[in-house]
Amino acid sequence: MSGAPLPNRTTDISNLAWLPGPDRSATDVWPRGSAEPLRVRVGGLRITVLSRAEWAETLMDDWRTRRRVGLPPRLLTSANGNVLSLYASNARFRALVDRFDAVDADGMSLVFASRLQPGPALPERVATTDFVHDAARAGAPHGLRFYLLGARPDENRAAQQRLRERYPGLVVDGRDGYFSDDETNEVIEQIRLAAPDVLWIGLGVPREQAFALLARDRLPRITWIKTCGGLFDWLAEKNPRAPEALQKAGLEWAWRVWLEPRRLFKRYLVTNLHAVWLMARCALRQSQPPKPSGKVERRTGMILTLRRPRAKDRARRTAR
Repeated sequence: MSGAPLPNRTTDISNLAWLPGPDRSATDVWPRGSAEPLRVRVGGLRITVLSRAEWAETLMDDWRTRRRVGLPPRLLTSANGNVLSLYASNARFRALVDRFDAVDADGMSLVFASRLQPGPALPERVATTDFVHDAARAGAPHGLRFYLLGARPDENRAAQQRLRERYPGLVVDGRDGYFSDDETNEVIEQIRLAAPDVLWIGLGVPREQAFALLARDRLPRITWIKTCGGLFDWLAEKNPRAPEALQKAGLEWAWRVWLEPRRLFKRYLVTNLHAVWLMARCALRQSQPPKPSGKVERRTGMILTLRRPRAKDRARRTAR
């Protein structure tokens, strides 16, 4: 397994068959013996119903308990329109995401869609560009250690520096995401020696999900492994965040297309339309009442369900 290649930064997931699935009985343990949080299905993908503050609290509770009881790192990833589309259209990627312990909603459209469905709704968008600050604010007083894996060398160093300056007490290390498959073992060893509590992986979908699963068994002392997409570019202030009004309206994707039209226009045009269709279909299916299993007759105030006669019964009747 150690020599298996990682998929590239695009959507090449033809070589994901080697990835192991985690032992759910060992990883789906939530803090303080609490019940597993609710999950709601949006666009076909199960999203964990927790707010940013609740995720930050979960991180600190995990940090206090998981090492002590010998549990492996918790694997977390995020969903947006691009992820929903790929999850629905590619069985290999779907199997990969299903191995993670939890998925949060990094797109406001998922929050809106959850509110159109019966049952619990997502409380808010858990944008990784916001949540990293929640996690740093909660962890800095305790000296939590972050490792940032991804982006170009300059952006990675700048992201580290921004976090150190803003959150004194937080220990931050990292390296760029430009390494070959042959260097994967060396990169994992670098992370192990840094002994982080949280590993942030920004290698692009699906490479970051593949790396997270590959590294999990070899980095048992880490509390969380969290995929984060292009987070480090935003931390390094390479690109400005969208105005808050656009974020709340679920239009941050449009801002990003405006900033990088050549790279993102076609991708968002295709995947966002597909994701909207997936979310609408999922909401419609969940809103419909379940179909009865057989014919229903009402007699003297009682409801009787009539099943179809089995082949054996029909044969007996014919013989008579």
